[in-house]
Amino acid sequence: MSAKTIRINDLGNPTLSELQRQAIANAPEVTMDETAVLNEARNATGLSDFGAEDFRERLRIWLQSFDEDHDLGPLGRASLFGDAVRYAGNRLRLEDLLKRHPEIIDEPIDRPIIIAGLPRSGTTYLVNILAADRRLRSMTLWESMEPVPAADDKVIVPGEDPRYTRTREAWGQFEQILPLMPAMHEMAPDHVHEDIELQALDFSTYLPEWLARPYRWREYYHTHDQTPHYAYGKKVLQALTWLQGPNRWLMKSPPHMENLLPLRATYPDATFVITHRDPLAVLQSAITMIAYGDRIRRQRIDLKELADYWIERIEGLLRACVRDRDSMPKAQTIDVLFHEYMADQKSVIRRIYAMADMPMTKDAERHIDLHLSANPRGRHGRVIYDLENDFGVDIPALRERFGFYYDRFPVQQEIV
Repeated sequence: MSAKTIRINDLGNPTLSELQRQAIANAPEVTMDETAVLNEARNATGLSDFGAEDFRERLRIWLQSFDEDHDLGPLGRASLFGDAVRYAGNRLRLEDLLKRHPEIIDEPIDRPIIIAGLPRSGTTYLVNILAADRRLRSMTLWESMEPVPAADDKVIVPGEDPRYTRTREAWGQFEQILPLMPAMHEMAPDHVHEDIELQALDFSTYLPEWLARPYRWREYYHTHDQTPHYAYGKKVLQALTWLQGPNRWLMKSPPHMENLLPLRATYPDATFVITHRDPLAVLQSAITMIAYGDRIRRQRIDLKELADYWIERIEGLLRACVRDRDSMPKAQTIDVLFHEYMADQKSVIRRIYAMADMPMTKDAERHIDLHLSANPRGRHGRVIYDLENDFGVDIPALRERFGFYYDRFPVQQEIV
């Protein structure tokens, strides 16, 4: 059976459902204030030690950026405030765990497999396929939302981690409010998620850019070396390993593409998998998804501003990758072209395994095949994207702007 075709015709001027209107109306009023965020995190966890204090500057810039985004609506503001509280709470729990168990810092992370690539370039699909191999440790959505369990957490559903329960309920509600989202990016609680959440505990990540237009934060992020924040993220990974092994990790995150050197410095024995796809196809998929979500986050949706923001953002990712790619160790780095991967997934997987020095066992192949058959692409529907007509983008001009990337990596052009 072919997947149903979905065309979203109201991206710039959405017609809200009753459920969407209710969600916006019920959003609490928040003040983008550092003290308010940290006090809520303290109250939620019963803890008070955040560790090194330098994160406060980054938190303040986040909050100031959100205040300066005047088109954010009440639900958008409340969601961003809530995320900041969650990251601060996760940091409190991590620092408490490290204080009680300092041996965690000695926990080895053994030759991780790390996927870097543009958002919407197949990284999520690839990481979930590889995660079917049970020899690898990976980070599910529910675990990324709350990496460190609370000591006094109460089981809600028998036999189910309460963090899983909360994530399932939260994302279930989210997908009820935005029912087309699974067709663009499914967020099932047990799916493998991005390790971008590791750096979020240190308040240095591009996550807010998916939910707002935080220009001040984007500028700050680009002018600061991310190596110390990758080092902080490694502490989270060590804690997760100590809580539950094994210690050979599989991870992925789009910002790795612009942080290849911090990534290499933090995980020098890793296998680095860099995915490449036509950036125009990436852009139209990403901004269509963001615009669809913006109907509940923003009071006014400026599609041209959204396109311009992410054209610059994608260009930054690409330029950094082109700049640093040849500095990566040849014996540990593999480039994966999207069109080749889609044509022969098993061949690409075998190449990754060979570079990672992991034998493809019969058991691993069986689990990978089971995952592939159970999770075909487009099973929730196929969204029709239109970069030119929906967002007013000049396709030839943009292709010329990204010419430096096409010259370096032979990606297949997907938009004519």
